[in-house]
Amino acid sequence: MLNYIIRRILYALPILAGVNLITFTLFFVVNTPDDMARMHLGTKHVTEEAIWKWKEEHGYNKPLLYHETAPGLNKFTDTIFFEKSVAMFAFDFGRADDGRDIAHEIQSRMWPSLAIALPVFLLGLLAYITFALTMIFFRATYIDFWGVILCVMLMSISSLFYIIGGQFLIGKLWHLVPISGYGSGLNIGRFLVLPVVIGVISSAGANTRWYRTLFLEEINKEYVRTARAKGLSESAVLFRHILKNAMIPILTGTVAVIPLLFLGGLITESFFGIPGLGSYTIDAIQSQDFAVVRAMVFLGSLLYIAGLVLTDISYTLADPRVRLE
Repeated sequence: MLNYIIRRILYALPILAGVNLITFTLFFVVNTPDDMARMHLGTKHVTEEAIWKWKEEHGYNKPLLYHETAPGLNKFTDTIFFEKSVAMFAFDFGRADDGRDIAHEIQSRMWPSLAIALPVFLLGLLAYITFALTMIFFRATYIDFWGVILCVMLMSISSLFYIIGGQFLIGKLWHLVPISGYGSGLNIGRFLVLPVVIGVISSAGANTRWYRTLFLEEINKEYVRTARAKGLSESAVLFRHILKNAMIPILTGTVAVIPLLFLGGLITESFFGIPGLGSYTIDAIQSQDFAVVRAMVFLGSLLYIAGLVLTDISYTLADPRVRLE
């Protein structure tokens, strides 16, 4: 198992390096530091002195890949590529335009994002699978029929409607919870209830229908008919056989999402004023803070690749037929 995990991680490193190289090309070749300076300064007729001063303040006044006049290895290390791209592999993200350390900001903002994303993930997974199994148990009945209609209705509504409607109904009219903001200590719960509930409801339609489809694919297979022929009850067939054998595609969708929980939700955190990584990314895009945007792109790709590795490992645990080769 350990050799398999190491091998999968080694396979993932070239992918991460390729993503990092593409990101560098987009930020510094297609969109040059001079272009960044003009965008940040916000004027069309900006002077060369102002551009050079901005580049010098932000560390973009060096050669991209190769520094001819630098001695020794500094020819490669004293470059924008090494300082702004290669350094990210050591989690050295540099500083934002306001001078704050990006790595420290990520560490502090990660917890508010997890405080929302983790309950949404766990409660949603439990609710969606339970709802899907209930429709399968009562398949070809009115419960299944109206359950599918409800799922389609939930899928057809934008997540923004749930956010704005929930804030207006629960926060403004009923005054049950705050509309937005974030607290500390036990007071955090008051601010998390509404975004967690909305997060679960907004994804209920698509996820429940997907799980229902997975269970329907398993319900008519030979092993299910054999289990029924042995006299097992329908509930035992559902939970002991169908649910177990449907875990492979379920793991594909869930394990890959787990690392992305650290990044939070862009829309949710922005609307509810949660100081997480999602709102941090939105603020960086709006203020054209290129260092923060690059760091979040790198972190997102790193976590997504980690999710794929976790998915492959989970296959070996869920299905003994998968060989560690």
